[in-house]
Amino acid sequence: METEKIRKLTLTAMFMAMCCVTTMFLSVPTVGGYTNLGDAFVLLGAMLLGPWYGLAAGGVGSALADLLTGYGYYVPGTLLIKGFVAVIVGLFVRVFPLGKRHPMAGAGLGAVLGELWMVLGYWLYKSLILGNAAGALTSIPRNLIQAAAGVGLSLVMFAALRKIKER
Repeated sequence: METEKIRKLTLTAMFMAMCCVTTMFLSVPTVGGYTNLGDAFVLLGAMLLGPWYGLAAGGVGSALADLLTGYGYYVPGTLLIKGFVAVIVGLFVRVFPLGKRHPMAGAGLGAVLGELWMVLGYWLYKSLILGNAAGALTSIPRNLIQAAAGVGLSLVMFAALRKIKER
């Protein structure tokens, strides 16, 4: 039991780092933010680690990237939004019957729903920051592109990693 806990904590820290680094260095600056590939590791971490360790990895790793790139005002929103994305994905892979019987289908459905939450969550958060819901609509197209890339990349990596047997 102790070995499994250490393994999960180690993988969580590794996914935190991958979320942070990928968000920071595989990104395209845009007006008021940036579009990045970090979501692929938020989703993959949740697929492999489950909802709660995934929440820590995706939420903290992504929020740390915002802090380190000068977008500190996004840290609270990112922590909650990306953390909840991971919970959605992790639940679909581990808890719901579809994910238990068909992990790829559960991962795909969870990833799509999680990323739809991400788009909605950032629209709500940006509306709060701007005090203008209509002005926040401009972030939706780039978040949809980020979401599609994250879903695609995470599912490819998940399919490949599921074939590897642990030693």
